[in-house]
Amino acid sequence: MTSSDSAQQTGTGAAKDPAKAPAKDPWDLPDVSGLTVGVIGGTGPQGKGLAHRLAKAGQKVIVGSRSAERAHAAAEELGHGVEGADNAETARRSDVVIVAVPWDGHADTLKSLREDLAGKLVVDCVNPLGFDKQGAYALTVEEGSAAQQAEALLPDSRVTAAFHHLSAVLLEDPEIDEIDTDVMVLGDKRADTDIVQALAGRIPGMRGVFAGRLRNAHQVEGLVANLISTNRRYKAHAGLRVTDV
Repeated sequence: MTSSDSAQQTGTGAAKDPAKAPAKDPWDLPDVSGLTVGVIGGTGPQGKGLAHRLAKAGQKVIVGSRSAERAHAAAEELGHGVEGADNAETARRSDVVIVAVPWDGHADTLKSLREDLAGKLVVDCVNPLGFDKQGAYALTVEEGSAAQQAEALLPDSRVTAAFHHLSAVLLEDPEIDEIDTDVMVLGDKRADTDIVQALAGRIPGMRGVFAGRLRNAHQVEGLVANLISTNRRYKAHAGLRVTDV
């Protein structure tokens, strides 16, 4: 009897059926504490708030801006070991780069950083929104969403989408220790979305939840318009919670 025949009879070795292997626990997330996170647009409310929360949780953070001087000033204000640099240097020195720039500057910013972001895990949290007398509304994006536009402009980067529904007011408030919300994370590679989920979970009160592939990012981005309407009506800073997971 050959070793292969023996393995098939005993159920050991190479004859094991990989389809019967136990599924990976979706909450088994990697240790991301050693990663450096760069925030492009880190001097704006959303980016600055995310930088504050991640740094306070012990993450190494670099805030980026078109102006290195503004970035250094923001970093000094944030404390917690946060560093400041221009956008290009921030991208080069970071393992994970959060894009938190205004929508009208999204494409130009990413085009200018294409080489610097090569090989990086990019987390796009930009919401393409318009505003008129009736309130906020989702804009139509040629590529489908801001995240898909980022994917098209950054072919050498690994693009995900997350952190869309967070209140900048709550993120920046030093009196608030925990932010009770879930973070919808989208992307096409599980290893990448796991990293982003784990980063979200570093912030007290937050949880990163996988919400589908990048092609569905337009729905997550557009939902911000609904949350803005909710916040205006109830004078709140509403976020999201996903039930039963």
